Amino acid sequence: MTLEIAKLKLNCDMGESFGQWNMGQDEHIMPYVHMANIACGFHASDPDMMAKTIQLAQQHNVSIGAHPSYQDLLGFGRRSITHTPEQISHLVCYQVGALQNLASFYDAQIDYIKPHGALYNDMMDNLEIFEAIVQAAMPTGLPLMVLAKADNTEYLDIADEYNVPLLFEAFADRSYKDDGSLVSRQSPNALHRKSEDIFYQAMQLANFGTVTTVKGNTIEIQADTLCVHGDNEESIATIKRIFTALNNK
Repeated sequence: MTLEIAKLKLNCDMGESFGQWNMGQDEHIMPYVHMANIACGFHASDPDMMAKTIQLAQQHNVSIGAHPSYQDLLGFGRRSITHTPEQISHLVCYQVGALQNLASFYDAQIDYIKPHGALYNDMMDNLEIFEAIVQAAMPTGLPLMVLAKADNTEYLDIADEYNVPLLFEAFADRSYKDDGSLVSRQSPNALHRKSEDIFYQAMQLANFGTVTTVKGNTIEIQADTLCVHGDNEESIATIKRIFTALNNK
């Protein structure tokens, strides 16, 4: 009997330019993803860029997600900043609210929340931070996107307590450890850089619900969505290839 794996949806971080500073190639990527994680101003973006990205997502019928982070423009949200749990809840509410109101202005809606960078990593490493983010998500009624690990029980228990749905995410271009967590970006083998390696991992996750770790072990990862990054022509071509393969699955 063959295990039927649900079709993965591609998500990508977008709207990360601001002012005169440009990052990413959103217009080229948006046609080939299902979900756009739009920066909310704390690690990148500004009101005009947020609005532009919302409209771009609408044009391509792409689901919109809020992408909140620590308030860290200089470090692109990749530095942990010490906060109380209450402060974590506040910064998430603040950013999600900003994007929600801009979306409403353009007759769009926010469909989920995905923390960015260090906030995402800290959420997965510290259940107190995770609970603070869940509490912020609760009044919105929006699902929270989290890393799909080998064992998600602790996260599900907390989310169930607040009646917050979880979306489980895997990564096409990141290396995995045996517990299903990601290899730190500080490690030289944190990222898959070859197009074929990224495509292979995406298809392994899509077709079998598994990933091969840096130690060569195969672990089960049940994900709803697959994160891709497109900052150059080669990566955009890879995203298009993955998108086409998933849609033909």
